[in-house]
Amino acid sequence: MKQPQNGGRGRPDFLLLVMTLLLVGFGLVMVYSASSSIALVEENDALHFTKRQLMWAGLGVFAMLFSMNIRYQVYKKLFLLYFIPVMFLLVLVPFVAPDINGAKSWIQIGPFTVQPTEPAKLAVILYLGALISKKGDKFRDFKKGLLPVIIIVGAVCGIIMMQPDLGSCLVLAASAIVMIFAGGANLKQAATSGLAVVLLVAVVFSISMAMDPKKWEYRIDRFTSYADPLADAQDSGWQLVSSLQAFGHGGISGAGFGESVQKLHYLKFAYNDFIFAVIGEEFGFIGGTLFMLFYLFFLWRGLIVALRCSDEYGTVVGVGIVGLLAIQAFINIGGVTGAIPLTGVTLPFISYGGSSLLVCLMSMGVLLSISRESNRSEKASTTRSTAATTRSSQKTVSIR
Repeated sequence: MKQPQNGGRGRPDFLLLVMTLLLVGFGLVMVYSASSSIALVEENDALHFTKRQLMWAGLGVFAMLFSMNIRYQVYKKLFLLYFIPVMFLLVLVPFVAPDINGAKSWIQIGPFTVQPTEPAKLAVILYLGALISKKGDKFRDFKKGLLPVIIIVGAVCGIIMMQPDLGSCLVLAASAIVMIFAGGANLKQAATSGLAVVLLVAVVFSISMAMDPKKWEYRIDRFTSYADPLADAQDSGWQLVSSLQAFGHGGISGAGFGESVQKLHYLKFAYNDFIFAVIGEEFGFIGGTLFMLFYLFFLWRGLIVALRCSDEYGTVVGVGIVGLLAIQAFINIGGVTGAIPLTGVTLPFISYGGSSLLVCLMSMGVLLSISRESNRSEKASTTRSTAATTRSSQKTVSIR
């Protein structure tokens, strides 16, 4: 009896799955540590933010398992069913979202508050993956290959800048660049196009700032405070100074879990954008370094999964997802430690934020789906090799 040629699907990459769940679990623990004191004062419930994050984590794990059990090739065919609604919400945001700290980024959908820029990141990755793989060798041609990608990414970034959300715009643009290189674009064309995009973003930024300077005043202060946060330590430099004080208090071995001082109403949004400062304060240089090494190994494992895929679409999308997580983590940790200017992006899987956590886990579901197909292919190849060896042995015995 002949076996089906395609066979069943392979198992997901177990190590990547376990590491993802460990990151989510550690994130929940740190959200509790960083938010309990604030939640007790503001909400009269020390677990307020933790319970909300746990709810999103549950939804995210379900979404990850669901997307993991869908063949990733389906996303190539049906990505528009996800892309179009997300883009509609993204366009709607500047007109209906409330103004929070000078930005209009969140909209209310039923009982939930959603930030459409988060699902937009995954939507663009799936779109670009389908476009690049469909172009094939034509992708190296500027007009037929690279230009459509630039137009799509530029349009989405332009919409995001209307909120404005510079951090998400940078993350999305950088992730797109990673996918462009992974797709085999002409390097000279890509470099020239990148310069053109930077100039275009500068023009859009200038126009937006001229139209509403007050909206950008807070963000400009955050950039200027990067050079010398102590020059205005009571205002624009407050966050960065408080963050650096947290690392200083943590020292080498840390102050101990739950013993952060800066989270006690000194460091604003300690459970969100600045959660790594709390990690550094409570677990010290050693704990922060171990965390970053774990995160690097997690990203490396994801990259291996993407590169093992024999299908161009799977590889490009996988590299895009890993690039998205790596770039966002770099921008967050770099800003919190003062290595780069603050831009206000979350630390994937760790920071408080339902939209971010949900999309990160959905993205991992897609990556794990890619790993299942790669494992199936490797298993099938091993089976064929074993079968060939067995037949060869049988022939040798019969000849003897």
